Order: sequence, then structure tokens, then C-alpha cells
Amino acid sequence: MMKNFVSNSSESVRMFKSDLLEKLSKVHFTVPLYVYVPVISYLLYLAVAKSTLTILGVVGMFIAGLMFWTLAEYVLHRYVFHFVPKADWALRLHFIFHGVHHDYPSDAKRLVMPPSASIPMALILYFLFNAALPATYIYPFFAGFLLGYLVYDMTHYAIHHFNFKGGLWKAIKQHHMLHHYQDPQKGYGVSSPFWDKIFQSDFVKKVKVK
Repeated sequence: MMKNFVSNSSESVRMFKSDLLEKLSKVHFTVPLYVYVPVISYLLYLAVAKSTLTILGVVGMFIAGLMFWTLAEYVLHRYVFHFVPKADWALRLHFIFHGVHHDYPSDAKRLVMPPSASIPMALILYFLFNAALPATYIYPFFAGFLLGYLVYDMTHYAIHHFNFKGGLWKAIKQHHMLHHYQDPQKGYGVSSPFWDKIFQSDFVKKVKVK
């Protein structure tokens, strides 16, 4: 998805003729917190009150869900969001889901996924995970998975709108900015470059010589 056009404007480009669809495509970055923090809290309650797991098992499945999100984040970004189709209608869909972000990376209203897209996707994944996991394991696992998603969403917004002076956050921001402004075929991890290192899609970063 190598493109020459990149706007640094924080304004939102219009994508739909329909006012309703246009409104549904935008969201304030705090909205996912209001939607998913209560869901995560309820799942953790069910994990403790209803699960057949021990407390240690609940913690383990929660961590497993969190770690699985990091892999899902990488796979979705690399193989779904950066898959460029040939059909015109599919290219239009590609632009709506991810292309617009690369053209307008500073658009403050399209840096986190709107509930109109994230809720249906979350429901589909919930039922898939529930079918694959033993009974009641879904509660802590999906709570961890959703927490990973929230960390990703908040990290993505912060990367594009906050200035970090140093440390881990500055490194994460640099990693993502290289994805946008140097090579969009590398650096697919947003909240962490871990899987880029594993799958050899990381950038060759300069090492400071003392």
C-alpha cells in the first residue's frame, strides 16, 4: 500500500454520501473505553463467579487472551488491512477500513475503531472462541483479549497525537511512524513490535555509536 499522498490535517475527509454512515465512521477516542470496560468487568466477574477454573487458571486464561490479541493485531494489520484487492468495490472497502488512515493519519476521529464496526467483530470472535474453548474458559480469555484491544486502540491514538520524550513510548511511536512514512510493508505491530521481530517485518533501526 505504498502511496504518495499523505495529509497531515487533523480534519476528517468525507467518505460517505449518507450522513448516517458518515457519522457512524467517526468516533471520539474515549468511546471504546465506555463500551468495553464494563464488558471486561462483567466477564471478569463471570470468570470468578461462574467459571470452572481456579483463580490461577482464570489469571492464566486472562493473560492468554491478552497475548493472543497481540498476535491477532499483527495478523489483521498485515494480512487483512494491508491486503490490496483488484476489484473496484473491494478497493473502496479497503480504503474505508484502512486506506483512509494511511492517507489521513492525523484524522482524530478515525484513529480508533467505531463501535459500528468493533461490536459486530467482537461478537463474531466471542462465539468463535467460545466454540473452540472448554466451557466457561471464554470469560477470562475474552476479557484479556478485549483488554488487549483497548490497549491497542488507546496506544494508536496516543502515538498519533501525543509527543513522547523518551523511553518505551517513544520507541513504539517511532516504530509506527516508520510504518506510515517510510515503509508501510513493515512495522505491522502497533502496540508492540514483538511480532514484527518474530516474523521479520521489523525495521532495521540505527544503533547509536558511543
